[in-house]
Amino acid sequence: MSDLIAITYTESNSAFAALDELSRLQKERVIALEDAAVATMNEKGKVKVKQTLESQHTGAVATWGFFWGFLIGLIFGGPIFWGLLTALLSGLIGKSTDLGIDNTFIKEVGDSLEPGQSALFLLVAKITPDKVLPHLEKFGGTVRQTSLSKEDEANLQKALDHKQVKEAAGDTLEVEGT
Repeated sequence: MSDLIAITYTESNSAFAALDELSRLQKERVIALEDAAVATMNEKGKVKVKQTLESQHTGAVATWGFFWGFLIGLIFGGPIFWGLLTALLSGLIGKSTDLGIDNTFIKEVGDSLEPGQSALFLLVAKITPDKVLPHLEKFGGTVRQTSLSKEDEANLQKALDHKQVKEAAGDTLEVEGT
């Protein structure tokens, strides 16, 4: 069973940086993501969402639509016409299909952000926490919502807070040293 995790950040590029790091870790096979998305609110108050899975799904559906349309076209005549028509229809159907993380949930969290903030949404199939959490702590963040157990959620938040504690301690040391 997959776990949903939503983390908010005070900076718009932090969610993208964390997603890039998770993509790198996915190649190392210490985390398996089923879906991921980033929502950012710009300075004008407009929410922008970047999906990862749905665009791949739409392309795959359109490709299969073209294949089947082309095959039907070979049998009944006009293979290019039928191939293009079914690719177009399949692409539209694929675009309207909501896979992975619920788009309504992403939009709700995105609308609650302040200008300049961002949110990272993850649908995690498999994770090795002791190898992933140290990489996430450098981005900070606040766990907004999760389907993790209370203990796992607390461990995740503790790892995310770790950077903030170090920064606060560094600021205090700089003030005292001057």
